[in-house]
Amino acid sequence: MASATAEPGMVDRDARNAGVSLAEAGAVLTVDLAAIRANYRTLRDWAAPARVAAVVKADAYGLGAAMVAPALVREGCATFFVAHVGEGIALRAALRAGPDILVLNGLPPGAESACAQANLIPVLNSLPQLTAWNDLAGALKRRLPAAIQVDSGMHRLGMPPDEVDALAASPDLLGGIDLRLVMSHLACADEPGHSANAMQRARFEKIRRKLPTAPASLANSSGIFLGAGFLYDLVRPGAALYGINPTPQRPNPMRPVVGLSAKVVQVRAVPAGEGVGYGHSFVAPSPMRAATIAIGYADGWHRRAASSGFLGATPLPFVGRVSMDSIILDVSDLPEGAPLPGEVVELIGAHQTVDDVAGHAGTIGFEVLTGLGNRFHRIYTDD
Repeated sequence: MASATAEPGMVDRDARNAGVSLAEAGAVLTVDLAAIRANYRTLRDWAAPARVAAVVKADAYGLGAAMVAPALVREGCATFFVAHVGEGIALRAALRAGPDILVLNGLPPGAESACAQANLIPVLNSLPQLTAWNDLAGALKRRLPAAIQVDSGMHRLGMPPDEVDALAASPDLLGGIDLRLVMSHLACADEPGHSANAMQRARFEKIRRKLPTAPASLANSSGIFLGAGFLYDLVRPGAALYGINPTPQRPNPMRPVVGLSAKVVQVRAVPAGEGVGYGHSFVAPSPMRAATIAIGYADGWHRRAASSGFLGATPLPFVGRVSMDSIILDVSDLPEGAPLPGEVVELIGAHQTVDDVAGHAGTIGFEVLTGLGNRFHRIYTDD
């Protein structure tokens, strides 16, 4: 049966939380860097001849940007996207000079100098952000690189039409800017038949014609699979790199990346008619055996996620509510004496994907991955 030990050939490292040893941790998170690199190659083939960047915001969707990004650099990735300036500064320290690092949320007031010092490229989402960056360029007496994001219909980030028109009428606003990219973001790319996709692409084409010539980017992970017209010069996959299905209505073209298993803390007999867990939301219909595993909503496992763990190929249904630090499983189908305390139960892996877990929780794989906590012992594997 499974045990909480690393298999031969694994790279046993924890970039974010080195203090959590295998013996001390309640659960183990495995990240397959070789699978991430293989997914990058798959996306590169789909997107050719467009260049493929990597979105590593939110600490590479919770998987550890300091480990993920260098693996992608080895695969040839030269452009990375983060959400915040602070994330960009941390990533620059991990990657040092070389790759471009773009900051999707742009420049908060007062962050301009820190952004320039770390050699980051802000994605300018408004005229005030552009003006502040241009002013810093003037003060430094050198041009500063930037991307411009325009709002093509998602109404989340990007210059609205009136600001685009103002910029087109006053090109001197770009006097100190080395414009590297003009981009926008698709709202409905994971729904290929949604009319918003064609609408946003048409708006993006119209907006681009008003701005100086620069490489363009529109497609996120799912957008890569919408067809050649959405690829432009650069695509920006995030979730697909980490194994989340970018084509939800079709089989997943990406390799799984994440494994998650939790240790058994205790096994007990539960008489028929007894309530289990908070609120006694589950009552044993007959005598059963239950095992408590060391993971809960404090680790990012959704409180009302109706799911199962697996020991080998045997499903072990959750019973009762997910607690902060523990989940109770029905282990009645296992042989007497199994599982033993310290054995590990698979929660994400060969029998249950990240997307499966998201479906049980009524959410999306993005939220599952980014919600994973920092109490796990982490094992990174690679070729």
